[in-house]
Amino acid sequence: MARRTAEPMAGTSAHASRWLCVEQPGPWGADALWNSALDTDVAEQLRRRADAAGVRVVLLRRPGRSRSSSGTRNVYFASTMPGRSWLRHTTVSDPRELLDLDLSATVSGAGESTTDPLVLVCTNGRRDVCCAVTGRPLASALSTLHPGSVWESSHLGGHRFAPTVLLLPTGYCYGRVDVAACDHVLAEAEAGRMVTDNCRGRSTWTRQGQAAELALREHLGDRAEDAVAVVDQVRYGEGQWDVRLRHRGEVEWRVSVRQRSGPPARPHACGLPPEVPTVISVDSLMITSRARSARIA
Repeated sequence: MARRTAEPMAGTSAHASRWLCVEQPGPWGADALWNSALDTDVAEQLRRRADAAGVRVVLLRRPGRSRSSSGTRNVYFASTMPGRSWLRHTTVSDPRELLDLDLSATVSGAGESTTDPLVLVCTNGRRDVCCAVTGRPLASALSTLHPGSVWESSHLGGHRFAPTVLLLPTGYCYGRVDVAACDHVLAEAEAGRMVTDNCRGRSTWTRQGQAAELALREHLGDRAEDAVAVVDQVRYGEGQWDVRLRHRGEVEWRVSVRQRSGPPARPHACGLPPEVPTVISVDSLMITSRARSARIA
């Protein structure tokens, strides 16, 4: 229904500036961290510490049907902030070692720095069957093209846009993608560029910031990963915000965005009752730097 009604995807990414990705083979339940073979005490402590540090936790597994939960686990820790984005990798032989990770760490934290982009494809079928049906074939095909860079992931949000993909360390999230689209996104990421097609937003920002950034990028045609940063946002009316952005550290823009209902009512995920979603639209862009001021309708 989301596809048929052409529901806009801008401003629908999960909001998280840092991500902790933990390899956990085998089946996952609706709440993957709790409903997996991961020790429940470890899961509880890890979630509590991650919430306190503002870190989003997702589980990973290699594309395929491996059910083994023994041996070394891969762990990735990412920061998505423009100009300060990084991705670090380490391994643990015992899940309890996860509790020793410094979740407030900067780039000098645990593990080794890696410059290779990481692709996460949501395949959490117990959360939403569409993610499994569309995500698993995508992850399998992508892993053949990019061995070692692609993982199946637990819930990333936005089931109705399945298959959904998250790129780290930039945090750009994509929906309704196929193999060719993801291959293009990854190739551009390796060159330091992002892709606006099918992009839901950069998880670093709020929904309003995500939509504002994508609108400004479309207007300027600038795809460099760190070319645009959200400075702040101010709510000035019911469902209305002014978002201030900085382009290449020099020119500042003000983007007016509006949140509205997007009928008709439809389920946000398989098995849920229908409800009318909210969508973010952009009303205007305005340069606010000292050099000039020009409104663009």
